[in-house]
Amino acid sequence: MKLFLDYLNKIKFHILLMIFSTIFTGIIFFLYQLSPEPVLYVALLWLLAGLTACMTGFSNYRKKLQQLTLVATAPDINLSRMDTPSDQIESLQQDIMHRLNQMRMNVETAGQKSLEEMTDYYTMWAHQIKTPIFALRLLLQENPSTNKEALAELFKIEQYVEMVLGYLRTEDMSSDLTLSCCSLDSVIRDQIHKYAGIFVSRKLSLTYEGISENVLTDEKWLEFVIGQILSNALKYTRTGGIHIYLKDAPAGDDVSNITPATPVTLVIEDTGIGIRAEDLPRIFEKGYTGVNGRESNRATGIGLYLCNKIMNRLGHRIYAVSEEGKGTKVFLEFSQNNLTMY
Repeated sequence: MKLFLDYLNKIKFHILLMIFSTIFTGIIFFLYQLSPEPVLYVALLWLLAGLTACMTGFSNYRKKLQQLTLVATAPDINLSRMDTPSDQIESLQQDIMHRLNQMRMNVETAGQKSLEEMTDYYTMWAHQIKTPIFALRLLLQENPSTNKEALAELFKIEQYVEMVLGYLRTEDMSSDLTLSCCSLDSVIRDQIHKYAGIFVSRKLSLTYEGISENVLTDEKWLEFVIGQILSNALKYTRTGGIHIYLKDAPAGDDVSNITPATPVTLVIEDTGIGIRAEDLPRIFEKGYTGVNGRESNRATGIGLYLCNKIMNRLGHRIYAVSEEGKGTKVFLEFSQNNLTMY
């Protein structure tokens, strides 16, 4: 109805012209003192002609509007599929649309090429810098007791390099995913071993009793996510420690005890400084560090963003609860759908 009213508003001048012509014809017939019947016939003729023209015009108007709406909502549509222009104005409009569409494609192509070149460069840089880092680690390990602090700082550099590679790879994860039935326990223990030196040097406790559950995921990306969460927990935990466990773990050790509707939820809990309530809803946003990150100047706002992005791509879920001054719980929720297929 609104579309029809818009069309009537568009042709209101033609409607007024038709009404004026009918009235003018009636005035002429009245002045010549002719019978009113011809006036009615003329008015009826104008009405039928006007309705026919109106319905035909409205049909064309709606068709053109649908085409333009389709182009507006899907700019990649082939503009050559549009109807042949009926006049010079429409021809000019379509020509402008073709030119703008070509400009858009040129800009997108140039932007994609630039992004690919930048990604290739930083990927090469990240891989090349691993060589001097590895050589430096070998040199420092010749006297580990003396170079203890240097080794700790070198470990941080290695983590930042891994984050850069993770960030670059997440731009196109579709070609880098291998889903399989993975042991959560194996992935967690690998990451605990990786950060064991930090636990010892900072005298932080670790509570982990082992997990027997398997999850359908990509093991490499899951290792990245758990590693980032452990890194964050260690970064902001000064006293106490970290507790890793399953939330509402089902009874039994076999995966068959888990129904498809029951997710496996891993919890990584720390006794750190916690997250302010106003920061918590935004911790997974790209570049958002919150008050803690700004005050400590140690956060990049990329780690949790990447974790969230990876978990979403894998069909998993990540969320957190926290209380300032008491610690944070990060939940990794894995759907068990189709797990029995593997």
